[in-house]
Amino acid sequence: MKNSPAGVALALVVVLGPALASCSSATTGDTAGARGQVPNWAEDATPASVSEQLGVEIPATATDRRAAYQNGFQDDGLLLAFSLSTSEVDAFVTGLAPQSELTRRDKPLRKSVKPTTPFSHLGLAEPETLPDVREGQICAPCEGQLNSLQIAVHPLDDRASRIYLRGVD
Repeated sequence: MKNSPAGVALALVVVLGPALASCSSATTGDTAGARGQVPNWAEDATPASVSEQLGVEIPATATDRRAAYQNGFQDDGLLLAFSLSTSEVDAFVTGLAPQSELTRRDKPLRKSVKPTTPFSHLGLAEPETLPDVREGQICAPCEGQLNSLQIAVHPLDDRASRIYLRGVD
């Protein structure tokens, strides 16, 4: 019975059983483990903390500031949105020094938009689903730990525009 199928099976259970049990029991009934799943949203993200990570200074006159930080599998996602006087938008964008001039898109994209790090988490529409948007790449790669930074600008009315910034860290 030295090499019988029953003997081999018993040996596998003895050797692999504890290893498999430890892997499967690590998440069973553990509520802290559920919160630690990736991706997840950081509860302590603020406009100030996210803007610092993005390397972007929020203008003092900005209103309706919203931010989120998503811990990802390999990369983390950062969202920052705020409203700014339309007269200040061009100076703000120029100060970010985009890689090229922002592209104007008059109509929403037709394809389904399901970004990995959605602005819907902040209660906002995705910029890709809005008409009359200027958008572009600020940097990729960026200095420091930031991998990329994108911007979208959408006029809310004649006086104000919403700035959308999405970064990958």
